[in-house]
Amino acid sequence: MAAELEARNDRIDLADYDFALPQDRIAQHPTPERDGARLLRLDRATGAVTHRSVLDLPSLLEPGDLLVVNATRVLPAKLRGRKASGGAAEALMLGPAASGGSRALVRARGRLRVGLELVFERAGASLAARVTALEPDGVAVLAFDDEGSPYALGEMPLPPYIRRDAPESEDAARYQTLFARVPGAVAAPTAGLHLSERLLAALGDRGVRRAEVVLHVGAGTFRPIGPHELDTRRLHAERFELPAATADAIAETRSRGGRVVAVGTTTTRVLEARADGAGGVVPGEGETDLFLFPGSRFRAVDALLTNFHLPRSSLLLLVAAFAGRERVLSAYAEAVRCGYRFYSYGDAMLIA
Repeated sequence: MAAELEARNDRIDLADYDFALPQDRIAQHPTPERDGARLLRLDRATGAVTHRSVLDLPSLLEPGDLLVVNATRVLPAKLRGRKASGGAAEALMLGPAASGGSRALVRARGRLRVGLELVFERAGASLAARVTALEPDGVAVLAFDDEGSPYALGEMPLPPYIRRDAPESEDAARYQTLFARVPGAVAAPTAGLHLSERLLAALGDRGVRRAEVVLHVGAGTFRPIGPHELDTRRLHAERFELPAATADAIAETRSRGGRVVAVGTTTTRVLEARADGAGGVVPGEGETDLFLFPGSRFRAVDALLTNFHLPRSSLLLLVAAFAGRERVLSAYAEAVRCGYRFYSYGDAMLIA
């Protein structure tokens, strides 16, 4: 049921997905208004580029189109503290471990080892933890004292390219979509950050309906593509839900000749992982490790609203698979020339 993969044995050269980006193009803060970003429209058929704004989205979609969003909610998953023996430490919580305890990416001076004791602190509260296991991929398993919840001391896990000492008050709202309802992500589905109440209302007035999936964005979104992913053509697994109501909405959209418009690469991965080969999707829940790269065939998604992504990333490869590598990189170069803002808090692209 995953997207059909063509040219599966072709080598993926990540150097083909590199581009130069001045540091001042990396957005450090959101626009004053949630829907205030610029929008680059890329014609999927011709490669033509036009410059619009996110508020123009209703005029760029058609009555009968279906907008599918990711309703995951970002957890306060970043902890700050210290080693019990001294020295700063940080942890990004990744969820429960199969053997008990919690999985986390831990950063501290010196070598991580089983038995290492940590103390995490925030707003006068503290919580002790101990490393009980180290997994092959560098993830640590932590046991917390008194069965306390680490998320009670956590903060918004902003990506590392947003350079500030700690999240600011605006991040609690703006690094979360308006429709975030299912806690579980460690990073936001950033294309959805542009959708405001007034924009959603305007889309509804236009006759564009909305449906939801859930994909809990994991730590793999921060990691570069490695040899294992390139060899197996699979990514880190992430939990998803595709409700029956969404599958029904897609079937109805198809029957009326409308388009399925995915908001973000995360939504795209869920829909393509559950594509039935006839334009519809199969409802369900579980995990997906689907890797979409040039040569992949899209069976469920007709148009894509997305942000501008990091060089050599799985997200950029997905967008290149959808619209063509040369067209996407040409559009990115145009965006750089025209001063677009990149990454999580940056501007948007509509490929249709």
